[in-house]
Amino acid sequence: MAKHVMLSYQWKHQSIVEKVYEDLKAMGFPVWMDIKGGMHDNVNDSMAFGVDNAAVVCSFLSPEYQESKNCKKELNYADSQDVDIVPCMTQRGWKASQWLGLLTAGALWIDFREETNMPKRIESLAKEIVHKAGDSINMGSAPSSPLPPAALVKKPGRAFRHAQCGKFLAESGEVKFHTASGNRSSLVLRDTPEDTSYWMEERPDKKSGIIFYKNYSTNGYLGYDPNGDYIYTKAEHYGAEEWLLMGDDESTNGERAVVIFANYGKKFLAIRNGKLTGVSSRSDDCVWILA
Repeated sequence: MAKHVMLSYQWKHQSIVEKVYEDLKAMGFPVWMDIKGGMHDNVNDSMAFGVDNAAVVCSFLSPEYQESKNCKKELNYADSQDVDIVPCMTQRGWKASQWLGLLTAGALWIDFREETNMPKRIESLAKEIVHKAGDSINMGSAPSSPLPPAALVKKPGRAFRHAQCGKFLAESGEVKFHTASGNRSSLVLRDTPEDTSYWMEERPDKKSGIIFYKNYSTNGYLGYDPNGDYIYTKAEHYGAEEWLLMGDDESTNGERAVVIFANYGKKFLAIRNGKLTGVSSRSDDCVWILA
């Protein structure tokens, strides 16, 4: 059976989720929502069907969601079945805790904290769904889709576009020898994405927040040397190649705005004075857009 996108929510946010449902359907996604034919006589059987046949579960997080017994059962079951979860944040100034914080820790969330610019927010969700589960979803025809078909083709990895200057993070191909760790390749900034601009994600385990970014074209791992304030790639990964990817809490326009944090060097990846660098605290020059 073909997999669908499941929308999991608490009824307070039903109107937002209905809008998401309609727009994802218009883009060609197969979508399951309880009030759109997903719910039948037995609530538990219906929820289980929704999860068992989901390529991804989009959970619309809120205090009400966290307090809901049915939402807890639904998302816990999705986690137990290793179904990918894409959290959608619906309330500014609130963070999930308890069981919900545990299930969504380290996951990149999509910003639905405001109802302005909804097309951009739903586009961001659609692209994250494709990134997470594009190989498992059979897209339908979408004559009325607001997005061109190319926008919903799964890319070979993440592409990072700097929010301020608009340039893409890419490997240069220039190799330098480092006495402590051997050959390293330098990073450059490109005007448009190319093969060396895509970064495949590897994790120590599926639920870990730690990410190793492996270049799609060269297989080099992205790293940060705090001693020389130097961003590079190398053939193997160790501690200095560990990264955390986090949604940017201060961005408001609905794009997939993120900050990239070097776990070993304890710095955010930024562009300052035209140069890649690490900075100690979040600032506007360390915000990137997932393209």
